[in-house]
Amino acid sequence: MKNYLTLTLFLFTFQFVWSQTTEHKLYDPSANAENDIEAAVKKAQQENKHVLIQIGGNWCKWCIEFNRFCKADAQIDSLLNADFVLYHLNFSKENKNEKLLTQYGFPQRFGFPVFIILDEKGNRIHTQNSSYLEEKASYNKTRIMEFLKQWNRAALSAETYQNKK
Repeated sequence: MKNYLTLTLFLFTFQFVWSQTTEHKLYDPSANAENDIEAAVKKAQQENKHVLIQIGGNWCKWCIEFNRFCKADAQIDSLLNADFVLYHLNFSKENKNEKLLTQYGFPQRFGFPVFIILDEKGNRIHTQNSSYLEEKASYNKTRIMEFLKQWNRAALSAETYQNKK
């Protein structure tokens, strides 16, 4: 019985370590975030979208959960891909990207993840505290869908609100 418990513990530990090292990391501490965001803005211009910056780190369980939740839901994933260019901006002890966070008005004050919406010119038009999107140990689909719909280009276009005759 003792050998069985030892083997089980070893296999569990191996699986945990292996999954941590082979898992795709959302955030890259070594990335040149300024260049990456500039490229995301150019892509957004070409595709008639806004840029959604998700700030956090690979250390943040809520950051990882938001990504998992959105990819697992076809409606949210579709809305994200249709209306936004998504960028994961790293905040960790290796790289806090302080210059960018200063430029964006210190969004880290809301905790992580925190979301910034940039327009097609790279101007910050909204900062979203993720706690309003959370529910229990995950996220609320309705609140995420509302957030994305309220900050896409159509929602901020005067043409959307003009009387059609």
